[in-house]
Amino acid sequence: MATGIVYHPDYLKHDPGEGHPESPQRLEAIYKFLEEKDLLKHFTIIEPNLALLEAVEAVHTSEYRKMVEKVSQGYASLPDPETVISPDTYRVALLAAGGVLRAIDEVISGEVDNAFCLVRPPGHHALPGRAMGFCVFNNVAIGACYLREKYQLQRILIVDWDAHHGNGTQQIFYDDPGVLHFSIHQSDLFPEGSGWITEIGEGKGEGFNVNVPVPRGTGDSGYYYAFNQLLKPLAHQFHPEFILVSAGFDAYFRDPLSDLQVTSKGFRMMAELVKEMAENYAGGRVVAVLEGGYSIPDLPFLVATVLGVFAGLDLDLQPPEEQVRDVLLPVTRQRIDAAIKVQKNYWKL
Repeated sequence: MATGIVYHPDYLKHDPGEGHPESPQRLEAIYKFLEEKDLLKHFTIIEPNLALLEAVEAVHTSEYRKMVEKVSQGYASLPDPETVISPDTYRVALLAAGGVLRAIDEVISGEVDNAFCLVRPPGHHALPGRAMGFCVFNNVAIGACYLREKYQLQRILIVDWDAHHGNGTQQIFYDDPGVLHFSIHQSDLFPEGSGWITEIGEGKGEGFNVNVPVPRGTGDSGYYYAFNQLLKPLAHQFHPEFILVSAGFDAYFRDPLSDLQVTSKGFRMMAELVKEMAENYAGGRVVAVLEGGYSIPDLPFLVATVLGVFAGLDLDLQPPEEQVRDVLLPVTRQRIDAAIKVQKNYWKL
């Protein structure tokens, strides 16, 4: 099985400044780890191109894109103070979105079976006209629109396992029945007031937005329960033609920006289930895109674990001293069951 990796050293040039969680060191550590462990030989490296402006503007307003270009002329903040723009950000953000589009092309053409995009800045918080939460352009949303515009696909599943709610992706497709958006995230985390189970879409898109807000302390068992009891039945009924993953790793138990308890085994499980769903319904076609994940010592292990699953490799890459007591907390099960109850209005669950 051929798995592609999208990467370019220019992704390191987006510089939010010293001390910012979304640092170039995240990607640098991942790629260095893959090199040092001699893992790159198992993968096909995909060279990204800059996304065409019409692909970006299928999701974002022209005014917003032009503002990012203008602000990139010097260090400054967009209206979201956490999303810092440096001189190279505009070009790097276009390269990030373009990397996702190249991965899609390679998967659709059969050059690779699936792909993982090691890109930055991340994207799932980015709104049509606004940067948010470290995100500039919504890479996954741009990819979904590209799949429909260029390849005429009608059913796209987006799985967002980042610890933070994928509010930007949700808003972009909120009235769209052609995109099933599933986000599992910590309930009391950024962005505030977003990601409730009652946010189910509107108009023709009602029932196609699925939020699973889980409480602090949720670990592998909670994610396993949500994926098997809710996501798998949804995928079976939706029958996606392509799966995109907003692959954040900040649900990891040592991550500084969440209070969840997922381990490398949990990420392996999620990757296995997504791959299984892709093979069952989408001809194996899945592209994952890096979002969050801020424990730099652990992040390379976690990304490599998912890559190993995608490529069908048996990699023993458990991070050191990974000992977490994992139980399905009653409150976690109650929250997931509540999400299932809401979705029973639209799906057979």
